Order: sequence, then structure tokens, then C-alpha cells
Amino acid sequence: MTSPTPRETMEFDVVIVGAGPAGLSAAIRLKQLAAEAGKEITVCVLEKGSEVGAHILSGAVIDPISLNELIPDWKEKGAPIDTPVTDDRFLYLGPSGSLRFPNFLFPPLMSNHGNYIVSLGNVCRWLAKQAEELGVEVYPGFAAAEVLYDEKGSVKGVATGDMGIGRDGKPKASFTRGMELHGKYTFIGEGVRGSLAKQLMARFKLGENCDPQKFGIGLKELWQLPPEKHKRGLVVHTMGWPLTDDTGGGSFMYHFGEGLVSIVRAAP
Repeated sequence: MTSPTPRETMEFDVVIVGAGPAGLSAAIRLKQLAAEAGKEITVCVLEKGSEVGAHILSGAVIDPISLNELIPDWKEKGAPIDTPVTDDRFLYLGPSGSLRFPNFLFPPLMSNHGNYIVSLGNVCRWLAKQAEELGVEVYPGFAAAEVLYDEKGSVKGVATGDMGIGRDGKPKASFTRGMELHGKYTFIGEGVRGSLAKQLMARFKLGENCDPQKFGIGLKELWQLPPEKHKRGLVVHTMGWPLTDDTGGGSFMYHFGEGLVSIVRAAP
């Protein structure tokens, strides 16, 4: 059993769980809206990773439309978004070769003209810096482990996990009690299948009358290519082999940065 020592409490206007693109953008926008209204609000962001971006593993192609609205001068502020898509391809793979689909057959979702290839982890690190400059408190290395409720059953915040627990479940000499972070509003931005989000969905029946969610698993590699093989701005998506025709999934390959290629193979 853990120690019954009461947790220390910190009070905020808004508590955000998860320093991903959603959580950090929300924190920035809240601060912007408060400043426009001439008000001061307190916002904190909890991140389970050792640093912001540590758990943002996917390569990404992003449409900058939302960033244009959130931080119009993102280029001047040095955002790590500097590889525009220059070539967009979709291939059907077979055991001995590939067939390229003509670009005019792409649905709008698959057209990446005007988009950028990025490291989403680096983008999140930059967003965290912008948030902190606005006064947001960002706490990496602290995982939210529990949802807290008030006497009416409404969410009043979250608690971080206790640290320094031995294998026998008892506190060690290094034991440190978790913190309670209370907020007038609590924003859950944990990402796919977040543990707190699942608890809230069950408690408040948020999944009723909804289509079931579909999940897949992806394996990512980041390659450093020699200059003669790197095609900066190239985006390639594939479907087909080695998957069967009745199995969803595929892969993508993004050339960006200085000789970097992000490769992911995913299937449900």
C-alpha cells in the first residue's frame, strides 16, 4: 500500500493533460483569448514524456491552415516547418513491383499541395516554447494517473502518480506523493486510447450511439540518406503487398529536412 500522506494541491483555471499538438494549441489559444479580453488566466500542461515531443513518434505532413490562424507569424518565430511538399505519389505494391495511381484520381484528403513535411515532435517542442512565452506552465515528466471529481461528480482536475513505489507495492525511501492539479476546466488530450480518456468515456457514457473506434499499429523508422538519394519534399503513400487485398493498411515515406526520411508501415 502507498502512504496515506495527503497530496499537495495546485489550483489553475485550466488543466491540460498531454503536450501534443491539441493540448499545446489549446493552451496557446486560451492565453490569447484571455489577453484579448484583458484578463489573466492560469493554464498548465502535463506531459508524461521526459520532454515535450518524446512520445510524438509519427512523421507527419501537415496543412498549415490552423497554424496560420493560431500563430500567423510562425515562420518569423522559427517554427521547424520548412519542407514544403514538392512531389506527391500513391503506389499500389505487388510482390515484384509497383503501380502508380495518377494524381488526378486522388481524393482531396490525399492531395498534399501546400502542405509541409515535419517532425511532429519538433513542432510540439516549438509549440511548448510559444506556450511558455505566453505564461503557460508546462510540466514534462509528470503523468496524469487519476481523474479527480467533486462532490457533484464533476471533473475537478487530475492527480499525478506516486513515485518511489517498490515491487512489493510499498513506498521506498525515495517515495514522493503525487500532486493534485485542480482546474475550473480540465482538458484531456492524451492521444489514442488514453487511460484517463477511457475512464471518462465509461463514466459519462461518451461512447454510446457512436461508431466503434478503429485502431492500427504502425512501425516507424527514421533514415539518414546520402544526398544523391534524398528527394526533399517527396511524399509517397502505398497500399497492397505484403498485405492482402482484404486487409487494410499501407505505408508512407516522407523525405524532409537534411537527408531525413520517415518511413512507417501500418495495419489494423
